[in-house]
Amino acid sequence: MLTPAQEALIAATAPTVAEHLDAITQRFYPLMFDRYPEVKPLFNEAHQADGGQPRALAGAVLAYVQLRRDREKVRETLATVVSKHVSLDIRPEHYPIVGECLMTAIGEVLGDAVTPEIAAAWSGVYEELAGLLIELEAHRYRTFEQRPGGWRGTRTFRIAEIRQESAVIRSFVLAPVDGDPVAEHAPGQYIGVRLTLDGEPLYRHYSLSALPNGRTYRISVKREPEGRASRHLHDAMALGDTLELLPPAGDLTLVEGDEPLLLASGGVGQTPMLPLAHQALAQGRRVVYLHAALDAKHHAFRDEVAALAEAHPERLQAVSVHERGEAADHVGRVDRALLARLLPEGARCYTVGPQGFMSAVDRALAELGVPAERRHHEHFGPSRPLDAA
Repeated sequence: MLTPAQEALIAATAPTVAEHLDAITQRFYPLMFDRYPEVKPLFNEAHQADGGQPRALAGAVLAYVQLRRDREKVRETLATVVSKHVSLDIRPEHYPIVGECLMTAIGEVLGDAVTPEIAAAWSGVYEELAGLLIELEAHRYRTFEQRPGGWRGTRTFRIAEIRQESAVIRSFVLAPVDGDPVAEHAPGQYIGVRLTLDGEPLYRHYSLSALPNGRTYRISVKREPEGRASRHLHDAMALGDTLELLPPAGDLTLVEGDEPLLLASGGVGQTPMLPLAHQALAQGRRVVYLHAALDAKHHAFRDEVAALAEAHPERLQAVSVHERGEAADHVGRVDRALLARLLPEGARCYTVGPQGFMSAVDRALAELGVPAERRHHEHFGPSRPLDAA
């Protein structure tokens, strides 16, 4: 626990740290990877290159400093971080590495302004944050391990089925090698995948694109031209090949209730929406399922959505939007006018897709009067504000 003097130092220096936090996090990652190369596989290189990971760390640190007096609000704010950490098998021994390198980066960026007293105070804040994350993650690990079909750490799965969903999206049905049941996940969640490329581990997160069945998981992966993991899955992995999975995680799950839903997705953002649609329809809720794709060749899961619409003609309205071609309900982009025509009264809205797509949809929904607490979204990668596009 920080002393009153340390609390005063944090309050006095927080504006300066916040002002330089981007520079601090930009220095932090190269420093950590140089000192501790064994942790580098836990981080997506693409998110390092585009600055997403440093911005996410900066945002988490700032949020904690601002909210640390309100423990419930802090826990709520850190939920996304905890989910990502659980799906990477982050362990208590990782936190001293981060703390050491973060404090070194602060010292290098701020120089002589960081007195021993200030350094001790900020170290105390980090230790406080690390302790809370370790506590929350331990609870998640323990809870999942104790569930039927649960496990701790990695578990080996084999590819039992492969299906090409579009020109760039391929589904992989994964069955456990040990033949035992697999724990159910909440529709909308993702799972951690550990691949081995050139003898080195590589971690990624992929949405679980099917409802839980107790036997298998399904992930649906877009082949990214520069994506090491997605190219390996598409180009090198075949039926019977194995990979390792970490526990399912993620907080983009249905809020209980009977209000109608708008599920708006762009591209591969459709993957968590499919199980959400299945779940909502099984609950008797009305669903507007809006999906945007480049064209017909890039539009995945059309047959699955059509089957859902046929099974629930009174409650599911499936709407397709393509940027080009003539095989969709609308040609162009999702905009406020289209959303105004489709948005059910009192709807709860879920949005997943590229950053620009989510920003535009969220902004339009806000302008149409949908309150923030009824607008939900998830980033494929480090979280950042929707207005950051």
